[in-house]
Amino acid sequence: MPGKAVKDFTLPSTGGGSFRLSEQRGKKLVVYFYPKDNTPGCTAEGADFRDRYKEFSKAGAEVVGVSRDSVKSHEGFKAKMQFPFELLSDADEELCAQFGVIRIKSMYGKKVRGIERSSFVLDKDGVVAREWRGVKVPGHVEEVLSFVKAL
Repeated sequence: MPGKAVKDFTLPSTGGGSFRLSEQRGKKLVVYFYPKDNTPGCTAEGADFRDRYKEFSKAGAEVVGVSRDSVKSHEGFKAKMQFPFELLSDADEELCAQFGVIRIKSMYGKKVRGIERSSFVLDKDGVVAREWRGVKVPGHVEEVLSFVKAL
């Protein structure tokens, strides 16, 4: 996927509006996909992005989190965790499909369809500069930030 332009999209967002990719042109964008609001790994990952958010901004990058949860669920999660960035609701899985992040995973011995924790950095023209798939939370945000600073 690196080197591939991302098709414009609009998704419902926290903060009462919608997020449109084409409105982000001219700045770097970190899009991180996570399985579910208020779960341990997703909370830890979001908190890491929150804690380094000022550094991402300083490096000229915006951060957005994406899952299949509703905007209502996202609003609660964002407020509870005090995220300074928006969370996007991809209930129809359109963006998940474009990025190829839906996988069959094993949970408690059962096969379930869900989002594979993944992050993507888009350059100022909306082209994927780097991707991380099957992300393990510890150290991940640090790695993404280092890449963004170098971009």
